[in-house]
Amino acid sequence: ERLAALFSGCGQVVDCRICGDPHSVLRFAFVEFADEHGARAALNLGGTMLGYYPVRVLPSKTAILPVNPTFLPRSEDEREMCARTVYCTNIDKKVSQVDVKNFFESTCGEVSRLRLLGDNVHSTRIAFVEFA
Repeated sequence: ERLAALFSGCGQVVDCRICGDPHSVLRFAFVEFADEHGARAALNLGGTMLGYYPVRVLPSKTAILPVNPTFLPRSEDEREMCARTVYCTNIDKKVSQVDVKNFFESTCGEVSRLRLLGDNVHSTRIAFVEFA
């Protein structure tokens, strides 16, 4: 609500989605405006304090897409698994699956499952880490 209120002075806010762990400083959001004028005006809010941190405002490379219901968890077990899983990006290719697991277990708790993904095109990898 505070985020939408901050940006409502720039134009009509159509959609506002906050992503990431609510207890982390690494959260991000997508704010969609009714027109391009609102989006351009919002770029001037970079550096505005929201809570304890200044916000960074950048133009989005994609539109906010509605969630495809086929990708949503279908059972309580799937919902619990999603709630215990984090998505990590920008992992160096030299880092092994064991390294990633040890890192998260030493700082966050027991890891029950880890999937480390990458290819020969991108310089970094991603991981899905499920906690016990």
